[in-house]
Amino acid sequence: MKKKISALALGASLFALCMSVHAQQPGKIPRIGILGASSASLSQIEAFRQGLRDFGYIEGQTVTIESRWAEGKFDQLPDLAAELVRLRVDVIFAAAAPAIKAASQATKTIPIVFEMLADPVSAGFVSSLAKPGGNLTGVAGLAPELSGKRLELLKEIVPRLKRVAILGNPSNPNFRSVLTETETAASALGLQLQVLEVKEPAKLQSAFSAMNKGRAEALSIIPDPMLVSEQKRIIDLAAKGRLPAIYGTSVTVEAGGLIAYSPSPSQMFRRVAYYIDRILKGAKPADLPVEQPIKFELVINLKAAKQIGLTIPLNVLARADKVIK
Repeated sequence: MKKKISALALGASLFALCMSVHAQQPGKIPRIGILGASSASLSQIEAFRQGLRDFGYIEGQTVTIESRWAEGKFDQLPDLAAELVRLRVDVIFAAAAPAIKAASQATKTIPIVFEMLADPVSAGFVSSLAKPGGNLTGVAGLAPELSGKRLELLKEIVPRLKRVAILGNPSNPNFRSVLTETETAASALGLQLQVLEVKEPAKLQSAFSAMNKGRAEALSIIPDPMLVSEQKRIIDLAAKGRLPAIYGTSVTVEAGGLIAYSPSPSQMFRRVAYYIDRILKGAKPADLPVEQPIKFELVINLKAAKQIGLTIPLNVLARADKVIK
């Protein structure tokens, strides 16, 4: 009997030792791939990293990050996406519609978490917001719903406003839905729209020439990655034409644009970390509803206003979340 107990004790000890050795062995470090149409601002990337740290992920220690940016050269995105797939990343963070499209075409098995300023349903990335299906989910700004508010803001800062130029990329999968919403809002506000479609940067100059000929009094930009990558040029052309312009992301205002009303890009990037944490812990993208922002920010650049001789009304400044002086 004593020998039997001794044998059991020895077995238990050996099992405990094996478990201890196994626990001490370093596990696999998760690998996150980032795919972007153009480099995000430092504040956005830091917000994403902070989001990861909130969930206990430290780059270089408990997680590895592989970043691939197309820098506005969208034709490179399929190759960059394929490279992340070859690296066998555990999850891909795709920022903006062109990157999301490239990632979704490159893999149907690796989970993809996206960040975009438009509607992922109308873009064809997910079946619905509540039940995404497939291997994609993430955070979406649903830009069509903000179009009316942007026109209202333009009318507040230009009280006698009658004619607004709308600049957008018809190749963007959300262009038509955003334009329809904008036209509806314009009708309610008594505004006339001059729609200018730009598929490539080379057409920007002619678009602004058309605004001048059409006597546009203000400009609203339909959010688009290509136009964001050309934001410096658009800002300069708007300033040259003395056009008050409202943008779909505060990043452009921080770069010198006049005004933006949008979800916070940094907040959206930070929220992506929540989805990545859930997926790395075993959740499936198909089961994680797409999140919509609940807070929007108004950012105004007074330097840009002064440059075109525009005075921002005090009641608008009072509502701003951030004023750049």
